[in-house]
Amino acid sequence: MTGTRGHTLDIVAVTHRYGAVTAVADVSLAVRAGEIVALLGPSGCGKTTLLRVVAGFVRPQAGSVRIDGAAIDGLPANLRNVGIVFQNYALFPHMTVAQNVAYGLEARGRPRAEVRRTVETFLDVVRLGDFRDRLPRQLSGGQQQRVALARALAVEPTVLLLDEPFNALDKGLRLDMQIEIKRLQRQFGLTAILVTHDQDEAMSVADRIAVMNHGRVEQFDTPVNVYDRPATLFVSGFVGTTNLLRGRALEAKNGCAVVTLDAGARLTVRTERAFTAGVPVVLSARPEQLCLYTAPAPERWSVTRRLSVPLGPNTMHDLETRDGATLKLIEPRHAYGVDAKEEVWCGLRPEAEPGLFDASSI
Repeated sequence: MTGTRGHTLDIVAVTHRYGAVTAVADVSLAVRAGEIVALLGPSGCGKTTLLRVVAGFVRPQAGSVRIDGAAIDGLPANLRNVGIVFQNYALFPHMTVAQNVAYGLEARGRPRAEVRRTVETFLDVVRLGDFRDRLPRQLSGGQQQRVALARALAVEPTVLLLDEPFNALDKGLRLDMQIEIKRLQRQFGLTAILVTHDQDEAMSVADRIAVMNHGRVEQFDTPVNVYDRPATLFVSGFVGTTNLLRGRALEAKNGCAVVTLDAGARLTVRTERAFTAGVPVVLSARPEQLCLYTAPAPERWSVTRRLSVPLGPNTMHDLETRDGATLKLIEPRHAYGVDAKEEVWCGLRPEAEPGLFDASSI
């Protein structure tokens, strides 16, 4: 398997319903060879259903799944050559580590000598060669997850599916396994789909993220673009922390919009969206896109500091605007020493590019 370039996966206009509930609504995703794509979203958004469609456990009412351009819709799950790692590992408790890894190979009728060589290879890959004769109950959670990975990789799947694989691990082990997944992806050129509701996990592991909501993909882009340039207000709020400031658009042209905030400021914001003059809008700004000032200006608004706390090298300010909106602002601790009694104003950092959305999307 070493040196493989991965396989393309195309999900084309897939729709699936459970009775009257639409779990996945006309979803299309093109996954490149050797790419990890995260399906990110809240519980019930359709990400697990979509994964099960790819695996062959669910037959959708509409749409198609293709690997390297060939439709696999008519193939049962056991003939799709798709590897799956579940969040509960799904190891056979009565089998040793080596027997668990060998299971898929033996089920495919591979020669005994080939099975033995492959098992040894992938136990070394996941650094468990010395644990081959242990039972799952004799392993830690992280070790069990690595056995599940070795079992999935041993059959040389065209696509690897990871269904909330780190949920049962503590924070330290989760990070170790995220690094392990990235290492294996680069070593083998894996094409993989990761289902998760953990935004940090998606941001650190995936090459691209499909943010899902109510069965639809709201944005499919790189982690940096999803965070810095969210396509919708939902994405802005679900990925990372954001502040919402209501206002009205005065004009929008040449890639910019002039906005008056209810908090008491007039801003010019870069945006590709068109807004009718007078329409209610919402400005979405990350905590690190805001800055505190000791003097007023037309593009700044007065705020009351409710609380300031250190966060490692940074300070987090909890603020309230004159119209009752609460804001979170993060800045380096050495950047600005505020006095608790000092009147302060808030504004955007010069380099900040906040999102601007139609208020009706709230």
